[in-house]
Amino acid sequence: MVLALTGFAIILLLAFAGVPLAFATLGVGFFGVMYLRGADAALAVSTQWIIDTSINYNLSIIPLFVLMGAFIHRAGISRDLFAASYAWLGRFRGGLALSGVLSCAGFAAVCGSSLATAATMTRVAVPPMREFKYNDGFSAGTIAAGGTLGIMIPPSVPLAIYGIVAGQDIGLLFIAGIVPGLLLICLFMLAAQVVVLVRPDFGPAGEAMSLKATLRASFSTWPVIILFGIVLGGIYSGVFTPTEAAGVGCAGAFVFGLLKGHFRDLASVRGVFEETVATTAMIFAIVFSALVLAQFVNLTGMPYQLQAFVLGSQVGPLGLVLMICAVCVVLGMVFESIGILLLIIPVFLPSLNALGVDLIWFGILVIIVIELGLISPPIGMNVFTVKSVAPEIPLGAIFLGVMPYIVAMLIGGVLIILYPQIATSLPGAMR
Repeated sequence: MVLALTGFAIILLLAFAGVPLAFATLGVGFFGVMYLRGADAALAVSTQWIIDTSINYNLSIIPLFVLMGAFIHRAGISRDLFAASYAWLGRFRGGLALSGVLSCAGFAAVCGSSLATAATMTRVAVPPMREFKYNDGFSAGTIAAGGTLGIMIPPSVPLAIYGIVAGQDIGLLFIAGIVPGLLLICLFMLAAQVVVLVRPDFGPAGEAMSLKATLRASFSTWPVIILFGIVLGGIYSGVFTPTEAAGVGCAGAFVFGLLKGHFRDLASVRGVFEETVATTAMIFAIVFSALVLAQFVNLTGMPYQLQAFVLGSQVGPLGLVLMICAVCVVLGMVFESIGILLLIIPVFLPSLNALGVDLIWFGILVIIVIELGLISPPIGMNVFTVKSVAPEIPLGAIFLGVMPYIVAMLIGGVLIILYPQIATSLPGAMR
């Protein structure tokens, strides 16, 4: 176990030094296996694992959902989502913050990435909030927190990765994320309302719009609603597998973009595919590198030593889950969600199976915990993403702005622990 922990420590040091996570993970995994089994074995094991995983059919879901999100983003639908939310809620005190949360949720439903949601919606939502004299920290913190919905509301790339690593049905995981996602939306909106109740100057009311203008703005969001309904409805009804649903979603996103006047020249289509290839390559590089690291960790015996420790200490299923959650929060301050899942799940999976933990429920809970880490100081990745897009807003102000949403997310996690059916009722109805 000491050797494995040393490897994790080296990865953290390399990450802080600016080495990309994929390279740090691959280097530690490869040289760790080489230390234990020799250079020839390290080369053979690493290449075999990467080749075997690269031909896994389930991985095809990732570039398809990334492509769907890229089509939606390039079609400008993110602005339509915010405009529609503002049309209904902007007239109320704190209404632009509520609009920001809802538009983040809508974009998350067709994007699947937390960082992409935060970056996109910062460009869309923060300028109007500043125009209406919203507190900078509150507005930026709202979008940083709303961006975390990108990895909960299906289709979610991290949930797909979790399903592959943990051997769980991806369709069931997507369905399981619906109710917790709605719960988090409600908690975030409640948190925003509490803030403006305590500090009315943080979120002045916007301009009221006529019913005709409101309905016109709402109608512009129909592509997202239809795509979300087709993808999730097809999976839930059994018409599509998750991979087939992703393919249908890509085709639908492209057609909707055409109808809105986009993608009518080769350059714009090429830009979408270039973005998709770059994002997919980054994800796959992390996935393949983490597999090599997992092989090294398995050779050290750490997963089975942890299993023996957990069973011997009688911490129980809940104690183990809480321990994993604490680790994920810490890692969430440094790593992106996919990297955390690939570092943590292979290590603790034998112990989770031994204690009979429901892995669908656990997957939803661990995603919420990772979301929490993405906005927690000192290095919340979503906060730094918002800061990079809006550099004029002080980092400390953004961290203060996310604090109410951290409380909301903690409440959401506690509710899912106390009432597991929040995450398991819909998947249970499908089984």
